[in-house]
Amino acid sequence: MTCAELEILLCDYADGTLAADQRTALERHMAGCQLCAELARDVAGIAGFLGTVPRVAAPPVLVTRILRQIPVRRPWWQRMWDGWVESLLQPRFAMGMAMTILSVSMLAKLAGFNASDVSRADLNPVKVWQALDDRTYRVWDRTVKYYDDMPLMSDLRSQWDDWSEQSQNDQGGVGR
Repeated sequence: MTCAELEILLCDYADGTLAADQRTALERHMAGCQLCAELARDVAGIAGFLGTVPRVAAPPVLVTRILRQIPVRRPWWQRMWDGWVESLLQPRFAMGMAMTILSVSMLAKLAGFNASDVSRADLNPVKVWQALDDRTYRVWDRTVKYYDDMPLMSDLRSQWDDWSEQSQNDQGGVGR
């Protein structure tokens, strides 16, 4: 046994709660180590002195304050309730959810959406993604076609072509 291990077990030795095999190892170490034997005598003297001191009752106010500050471990469902479920019951969150539901239902009504027309197959994520991808490409193609067909764009293209042709002619004449 080392001196550090003795220091850890010394309080249990002084109280008499140490196991028999550990006690014999501790006593063997103290027989060979003068510093540890002196430390054990000091601890025994302190324990003896504390045994002579009369017991004092703690004031009830102190006990109450200590008990209030001890954290109580509650079940998981109570901890969950105190956290995010309680925040759901706040008036601002409830009003926000109500306004969101109202807005979505108004948009659905204006768009002509009928919930009874939706089948389970329509909610397949692959189909939803494909439909979204298809609509995105359609919107892009329509936008490009719209800008390409604008008279301003055709005027700009013809002007650009004229400038390009003129710049090629100018460069061709300089190189000769």
